[in-house]
Amino acid sequence: MDTNWLAQPCAALNEASRTKALERQGQLTKPPGSLGKLEAIAVQLAAMQGTAKPQLERAHISIFAADHGVAAEGVSAFPQAVTAEMVKNFARGGAAISVLAKQINATLEVINLGTAFPVDSMANVRDEQIAPGTANFAHGPAMSEAQLAAALQTGRAAVLRAKQDDAQLFIGGEMGIANTTSASAVACALLHESPQLLAGPGTGLDDKGVAHKAIVIQRALNLHQANLAQPLDVMRHLGGFEIAALTGAYLTAAQNGIPVLVDGFISSVAALVAVRFNPCVSNWLIFAHTSAEPGHQCVLAALTAQPLLQLGMRLGECSGAAMAVPLLQLACALHNGMATFAEAAVSGKI
Repeated sequence: MDTNWLAQPCAALNEASRTKALERQGQLTKPPGSLGKLEAIAVQLAAMQGTAKPQLERAHISIFAADHGVAAEGVSAFPQAVTAEMVKNFARGGAAISVLAKQINATLEVINLGTAFPVDSMANVRDEQIAPGTANFAHGPAMSEAQLAAALQTGRAAVLRAKQDDAQLFIGGEMGIANTTSASAVACALLHESPQLLAGPGTGLDDKGVAHKAIVIQRALNLHQANLAQPLDVMRHLGGFEIAALTGAYLTAAQNGIPVLVDGFISSVAALVAVRFNPCVSNWLIFAHTSAEPGHQCVLAALTAQPLLQLGMRLGECSGAAMAVPLLQLACALHNGMATFAEAAVSGKI
């Protein structure tokens, strides 16, 4: 499978538009900085969109689903069957992200990269199965090179569909039992941190379960130690199909100049892989919220990210990112719709 696209450069931000947006912010009828992060968001989107007055009316959400072989190690509080069951729930409109996508008027697609249990053909699910989940990375590489390339390409294709639909924002979500174990392992390898620091409860493990999860991750890190020098090698040995798809999506979005709203812990780990592979990807990322998963803080720090929300969420499926979309829209509305001091005949700062 062709992976030459991975080497394509990222699009450049429009610095002229950033400057014009900053100038406009300085002329609006408010004390400078009084709208806090909303001002910075508007200016950031202006640079991304190449216009002094950014708009955010069309958001595209792709949910990537896949199972993980490491679930066999007893690292999740839920059975693997839940992945396939939730894929169906997404498609039928019953999941949190289904409700949120409808509420924010976003396009939603669900992509099955490989569930351990079958998912019957559904109109709202794209069947792009690579295998019935990854291999158990506690005993060997999670995926082959060909499988990694296929997962990355699936993420790329999702962003290209969003581009074709003229999306102004891409949001990637994930579903996969045991994927917090995979994401924690990837983060440990990239950040050289202890599993005891980064492993969390995921779907609801108790303290004993989290401790066991950390032991499994440490065993895997020891096993794959010689093959963890490069970010995509880390993904191949410890990652998941859906996490790799998110990485491919973020790389493609940056290459095509499409702003990305990053969800929680797992999505941020995928972003970390993308940024380690190509640091310029970071220019196109906006971080939605701080997850309740303990490892998220370390990943955010490594990305020098400042999320918009802190709601104690840890659901995944890009629910936290969807929550932040109205904030981005409000930032644009304030930036574009407020009067300047001259327009309102209001005296400026002395």
